[in-house]
Amino acid sequence: MNKLLRIASVSVGLALFSAMAFAQGGSTRPMRVIVPVAPGGPSDTAMRLIAPKMSEALGQMLIVDNRPSPNGVAGTEIAARANPDGYTLAVGNSGTQAINASLYRNLPYSPLRDFVPITQMVTSGMVLVANPKVPASSLPDFIALAKKQPGKLNMGVAGATGEIAGEALMALTQTRLTNVRYKGSSPTELAVLSGEVEVTIITPLASASHINAGRLKAFGVTSAQRSPVLSNVPTIAELGVQGYDFQIWHGLFAPAGTPQRVIRTVHKAAVRALNAPDVKERFAQLGFTVIGNTPEEFAAIVKREVEKYRKIITDAGIHVE
Repeated sequence: MNKLLRIASVSVGLALFSAMAFAQGGSTRPMRVIVPVAPGGPSDTAMRLIAPKMSEALGQMLIVDNRPSPNGVAGTEIAARANPDGYTLAVGNSGTQAINASLYRNLPYSPLRDFVPITQMVTSGMVLVANPKVPASSLPDFIALAKKQPGKLNMGVAGATGEIAGEALMALTQTRLTNVRYKGSSPTELAVLSGEVEVTIITPLASASHINAGRLKAFGVTSAQRSPVLSNVPTIAELGVQGYDFQIWHGLFAPAGTPQRVIRTVHKAAVRALNAPDVKERFAQLGFTVIGNTPEEFAAIVKREVEKYRKIITDAGIHVE
């Protein structure tokens, strides 16, 4: 028993030393940031934009570790099971940290129990886009087309937020599309560009250049306000789907049990990076709104979002095994 107590004491001591060294910028060990989507997607882009300035503020290297999977489940589970020593962080979004909690009957992690929120990085609306070959020039045209052939048109799903936004649109317009899930925004973008699927709901980051070049058709923006980078594209609510409002957010998390000293240090570095003038300007160009709230404020938002989407998913009877 005494031997076990000595071992436990040494383990706790090493953990505390590691946390203190990290918080004081005295460690050369790199920090891993797990991103549960493919490179090039919004969560990945947001992290890579702030990583250099965070690394500078923390005095150590940050390695972005992409672990793509449908709706970010596998990558987020890896982050949830990581050692909470301050050297593993995770990027989560409204899908992985709020929607999945109710969307999946057997989710292998708990967004509320297994993670500590650090800061909400950015938010943005999304946009319903179609391959140019789809014979519809507007949202009403597309709704009429979908009603004529229920279930025959395919919708690419980049993540849980887009999936729920799509399900809500189908319910409100009494249409039925077939969901095809991909491992993040980038492969979904390629699928709709190639015609593998007819439509998808993705962010302006993934779609604006293709819309402006005529490679995609935009039918409507999912948020209540128009996107600053797609100001000529009306909102779906403007087009007659009253009350329709879906946004996606991206935030920084740590595994539950990560020392509070580390959480505060990482939070300070992340907010400093988010508010750097050049970073903030770049986010605006990509259609993102910078947030940078406190861990407590972000935790309250995550909790509210879990409840919000639980009601939507339960009422609609949507589930994934």
